[in-house]
Amino acid sequence: MDTMVVQAGLGDILEKVGGGERLTKEDAFRLFASPDILSVGYLANIVRERLNGNRAYFIYNQHINYSNICTNLCKFCAFGKEKSSVLAYEMSVDEVIEKVKERDSEPISEIHMVGGIHPDLPYSYYRGLLEGIKTVRPDIHIQAFTCVEIAHLAEISDQSVEETLGDLQAAGLDSIPGGGAEVFSPRIRKITCEKKLSGEGWLEVAKTAHRLGIKSNATMLYGHIETIEERIEHLDMLRSAQDETKGFLTFIPLAFHPKNTEMSELSRTSGMEDLKNIAVARCFLDNFPHIKAYWIMIGPKLSQVALSFGADDVDGTVKEEIITHMAGADTDQAMSRDQLVRIIKEAGRIPVERDTLYNEISVY
Repeated sequence: MDTMVVQAGLGDILEKVGGGERLTKEDAFRLFASPDILSVGYLANIVRERLNGNRAYFIYNQHINYSNICTNLCKFCAFGKEKSSVLAYEMSVDEVIEKVKERDSEPISEIHMVGGIHPDLPYSYYRGLLEGIKTVRPDIHIQAFTCVEIAHLAEISDQSVEETLGDLQAAGLDSIPGGGAEVFSPRIRKITCEKKLSGEGWLEVAKTAHRLGIKSNATMLYGHIETIEERIEHLDMLRSAQDETKGFLTFIPLAFHPKNTEMSELSRTSGMEDLKNIAVARCFLDNFPHIKAYWIMIGPKLSQVALSFGADDVDGTVKEEIITHMAGADTDQAMSRDQLVRIIKEAGRIPVERDTLYNEISVY
C-alpha cells in the first residue's frame, strides 16, 4: 500500500504522517486535489489507528430542537423559519421536559439540544430548559446551544460570553455542540449567512467555553460554494484554536443538503467528496482526538466505509433529527443500539458505546 501512495505522488506526506509530523496547508491541498481516494484514505487510517486503534464509537442520545424560529435565515438552511411562517414552531419548557420524560426508561446518556436564533424568547427560557431537564434526569449530560446561540444568549442576558457560559453551566449545561461554524471564510458568510456570528466570533465563544472547562465539538459545512482553500483555512483555524485550548472533542464534517434551501439549485455531495473531507480532516487535525462520520448526513453505508477513511465515530441513536431532514436527508431519524453495533462490526471495527466525553460505557 505504501508503494501505491508513493505512486500517487504523496510519498512525502506518507513520511510525515508515519512520523507524526504536522501537515501544512499545502499538504492538505494536495490531499484534496488527489484523485487517488484510496491513498488519501490509507494515510487517514494511519492517523486514525494511531489515535483510536480499532475502536469505533457511538452514543445513546436524544436530539431536541426546541424551536425553528430564527432571525438569521441562512441560505443553506431549511430548518430556520420566520416567526410568521406556517412552518414555524416553538416548544415550551414543559413540552421539552415532556419529550425527555417520554424516554426516561431508555439508557440515554446525552441530550443534544439546539434551535434557531429566536427574536423573542427570554434568557430565563433557556435556563429553564437546562434546569427542567436536570430535574427529571439529573445524571444526563446536556450538550446544548451552538456558539451562535451562546453569543445570542449573552446579548439578551446583558452579560459577557464568559458570564453567560458560567451561568448556563450552573443551570445544567455540560458541553456545547459544534454547529454554526459553517465555513469561517468571510466571503462565504457574506453570501450565505450574513446575519450570523462571524467565524472569529464562533471561535472566541468556543475558546471561552474551553477555558471554563466546557468541552465542545466543531463542524464544517462543505459541498456548496466554498473553495478547497476556504475549507483548508477553516481547518487551520480550528487546529490553531485547539493548540491554544485543547477543548474540542470531535470534528464533524457536515455534508450540505440543498433541498428546501435558498441554494436548492446545487447538488448534494458525492460519496467521494464525503470520504475525502473526512480523510483530509483526520490527516490535518492532528490535535483533534476524534473525527465523526455523522450517519444522519452521509447515511449508514458510507459511514461504515468512512471508518477506514479516518473516522472513529458514527454519532448515535439520535432519535428525531429534524434539521438535516428538512433539507432533504433520506436517512432514518433514529438507529437502535443494535443497528449501530452491527454496522460498526460489519466495517471490521470494535463498537464502543461512549458518553459525550468519550468515557467508555460498553465494548461490544
